[in-house]
Amino acid sequence: MRKKISVLQVATLNRPIRHDLGYGPIETVIYNIDKGLHKLGHRSIVACSGDSDVVGEQYTTIGKSFSEYWSSDTNVQRESMRIHLSQSLERAKRGDIDIIHMHDAIMVEYIFKGVFKSPVPIVMTLHVPAAEKEAFDRWKDSFISTSKVYFVPISEYQRHQHHGLVNMQKVIHHGVDVEDYPFKTNPGEQDYLFTIGRITQDKGQDKAIKIAKKTGSRLILAGNVQNKEKDRAFFKTLEKSFDLITDAGKPFADSEYYEKVMKPILDSDKQIIYIGEVDSAQKRLWYRHAQATLFPIQWGEPFGLVLIESMACGTPVLALNKGSVPEIVIHGKTGFIADTIDEMVEAVKSINLIDPSDCRTHIKDNFSIASMATKYSELYHQILEENT
Repeated sequence: MRKKISVLQVATLNRPIRHDLGYGPIETVIYNIDKGLHKLGHRSIVACSGDSDVVGEQYTTIGKSFSEYWSSDTNVQRESMRIHLSQSLERAKRGDIDIIHMHDAIMVEYIFKGVFKSPVPIVMTLHVPAAEKEAFDRWKDSFISTSKVYFVPISEYQRHQHHGLVNMQKVIHHGVDVEDYPFKTNPGEQDYLFTIGRITQDKGQDKAIKIAKKTGSRLILAGNVQNKEKDRAFFKTLEKSFDLITDAGKPFADSEYYEKVMKPILDSDKQIIYIGEVDSAQKRLWYRHAQATLFPIQWGEPFGLVLIESMACGTPVLALNKGSVPEIVIHGKTGFIADTIDEMVEAVKSINLIDPSDCRTHIKDNFSIASMATKYSELYHQILEENT
């Protein structure tokens, strides 16, 4: 039997690391890795903000996360980042850590500024596409093959984007705990399409609205609007298409949420409905009751958590053929992959051909927390063997 490993994850600071986040894709992945490693019996320690709530051991570096997922660079944030990294380094120096696992390219950049000199190998999950890798451009050429930083792409698409990066490892797809996702027991239970994600042109909410209108379908849109001028302007262009704007992020228990929040919205005669940002438990209910989840992305997304979350509930996905989509969705079995919006419109007619059980089984077999954590565990062991 291979030895149990002590892993220190250095978390991002935009939002806390916890199970009930609304928007927080990287933070959700960190939480899931922590949960998976803990279940495997490894010692999982997460260096994070004090408003986090992890499964393994929590090592608090700063009192509170930034709350805003994106905001202007400030002296306060830079100082918080410095404290976070220095505290994480002090934790790593105690001598009981085997591997440091990082998630932020800017944090890795601090290694080359002398802020963070790791006493153990570092695994770095790549979350950003090549088009947004400004931090990589500043320091990636400094790496040599003997550098003890190992990069993990989250899709084959992303691996190809970062071709040439030293110490690139095999792809490890994200995973979810399928048992946390309520299963669709009655296909076609509600007559709405669902789309969720940060409100921005890249996510294609305008295309989702177009699909709904062309098919006569009701559309529920969920997601936050970040404090970016471009995103706020995009939201304003969408507003004129909304028939109803309401806040569905109200804190009711699951048993009450459907009756008190969802049902009144769905009983209305409105077609295009924006419900704002919803938390983790709430979005699962919106997935579960939907006919399908629309994913009309306008960019090469490295990995779409929305896809595996939807399918975990048994809800098929209609997605544009971009980024990692073909690696995640099985065309004709767990959803439909289209090359154009018109093809997505046609695919709406075929939603009922998809068996919800096939969607859920696909996620259990290929995108579970257990699968993800096992692959990271194998990588940690490989790296430690190479460095002994």
